[in-house]
Amino acid sequence: MNKSGTDIQFAICGSAGDGTIASGDIVKRAAAAVGFHVIAFDVYPPEIRGFGKCISRIRVSAEQAYSLKEKTDVFISLNDSHAIPHVGEVRDFGAVIYDDRSIAPIREGAHITAHIRPAQIPYGLPIRQISEQATNAARSRNIVVLGYMAGLLKLPSRPFREVIAAKFATKPQAVIDANIRAFDAGLEAGRKVFRLDDVDVGTVPDHGGSEAVMMTGNGAIVRGFLEAGIQSYFGYPITPATSIMERLAVEMPKQGGKFLQTEDEISAIAATIGAGFAGSRAATATSGPGLALMTEMLGLGVMAEVPSVVVVSQRGGPSTGLPTKTEQSDLNLAVFGGSGDAQRIVIAPTNVEGCYRCAGMAFEIAETYQTPVIVLIDLYLSNRYETVFPSHENTFAPKPRKVPELAEGEPYKRFAFTESHISPRALPGDAGMVHTVTGLEHNELGRPGDGDHMRMNAKRHEKLISATRYPGLTVAKRFGDAGKVDVGILGWGSTFGEILEAMFEAQDAGISCSAMKAVMLSPLPVDELRAFFDDCRTVLVPELNYEGQFANLVSGALGRPVVRLNRTVATPMPVADILAEVKRLAAEADSPERIPATAGVGS
Repeated sequence: MNKSGTDIQFAICGSAGDGTIASGDIVKRAAAAVGFHVIAFDVYPPEIRGFGKCISRIRVSAEQAYSLKEKTDVFISLNDSHAIPHVGEVRDFGAVIYDDRSIAPIREGAHITAHIRPAQIPYGLPIRQISEQATNAARSRNIVVLGYMAGLLKLPSRPFREVIAAKFATKPQAVIDANIRAFDAGLEAGRKVFRLDDVDVGTVPDHGGSEAVMMTGNGAIVRGFLEAGIQSYFGYPITPATSIMERLAVEMPKQGGKFLQTEDEISAIAATIGAGFAGSRAATATSGPGLALMTEMLGLGVMAEVPSVVVVSQRGGPSTGLPTKTEQSDLNLAVFGGSGDAQRIVIAPTNVEGCYRCAGMAFEIAETYQTPVIVLIDLYLSNRYETVFPSHENTFAPKPRKVPELAEGEPYKRFAFTESHISPRALPGDAGMVHTVTGLEHNELGRPGDGDHMRMNAKRHEKLISATRYPGLTVAKRFGDAGKVDVGILGWGSTFGEILEAMFEAQDAGISCSAMKAVMLSPLPVDELRAFFDDCRTVLVPELNYEGQFANLVSGALGRPVVRLNRTVATPMPVADILAEVKRLAAEADSPERIPATAGVGS
């Protein structure tokens, strides 16, 4: 939400090979360097190697933004055939920038100018021609158009030049110089144009000296892991979690960590649990198909009470599904996947900074409760860029371990029943602490046997209850109007940004509205959720899956009805869809006949 000042959304559309994503990266990094808040998300073609459509969307704001806007303010076409379907996403009086000098005949209706709407402001320039004049090649078209945009909007040019130089720093100096010339040529052309749009670049916000850092969700996971002193990582590449593994492969050896790419996901989780058993801070990362393969070993982690951390970045499913598209459909698998009663801790951050904090705290939580911890994100959050203002204090570093103390002659009971249900944990090699750990049910000593199965089941579940009050972890949080409201919006994961934007718009429309995010999904923070339900006449649960998995989880735990808003559109939840449903529910708030049901299931 942005009440005043700068709030501009850029969109750059082209084909793979046009430099679409690279130019979007330059925009967001230059804006962050100036001091603006940035949130960005790129769309790639589904093909691994192909020439499909790429779109880079960047929202630049003077105030904190929580999602991309529904309408774009400045739209840049690097490939008209791909860009034409998205012209309608440009708001009235928004700018459409395109190449107006074709080098080949164009069939009727194939040029973007045939599709620009009357209220949109066209800005045509000879992009290819300017690139060839500046660099003797057309490959810098994407840089030319960035310069033109900067000149048109009177943006500071120095941050762009610096980011361009840094982006091509590994290339010969001639490449850097050519791209700077391309930018400057576009900048000069943009400055000469009389502007007709109403895009407004205001003053740069003051962050009190804090330095903005551009991070994706996956990058934030890596930073949290490293600050937490991760010691072992075992992974197998899978979209959209692969970049976590790639970055850790580079960074972990620098601080003495051990990294291994395994032959598959089963080996990765087995090695992670094995390292956790030995006392190492160990983690792996995967997506839904990989998590499905890991469920048996996760059950071992629960039974053997071994701390481990698993990051799961969801994508469209089932099976191979939609590897390059986002979804929130692995919640059931994360919470319930596995044989028997195998409850584990599942936390789901809602933004990039949350990824950093959840990843940093996950090891400590896993060690405290001696159980696997799943950090559940999705492709939208994995690949989404945001400006983060991190603290320079590392609060995630491991604390000194206390070795259990035994009276003389007393046997060590690895799975002892205690008041907190958490047993004293020794590691292999601790003197006098020999013990047995298996996947079989066992007694307090760890020896297999079914005599204590009911008590052990209770122990493994009861010890997790206090996790909903874990110090420093926001398990749930309410936003918006306090007290009694007509409509409450309950959400989790990456969708909560769109929920917040919809809530702000609903409040502007005079609707009494609140929103709550749930970060801990297992065990559920039932007290916080119940208090929220008590204050809301109606509770709406928007989520990116067909079945309403979170709605089912919450209504089952609380015995309360909810209104479901389910979408499987392979893109982030549209703010307009949430807002429309909030308005409908607010209008019906006084209707005694209304029974909360399903809204748009699976649409």
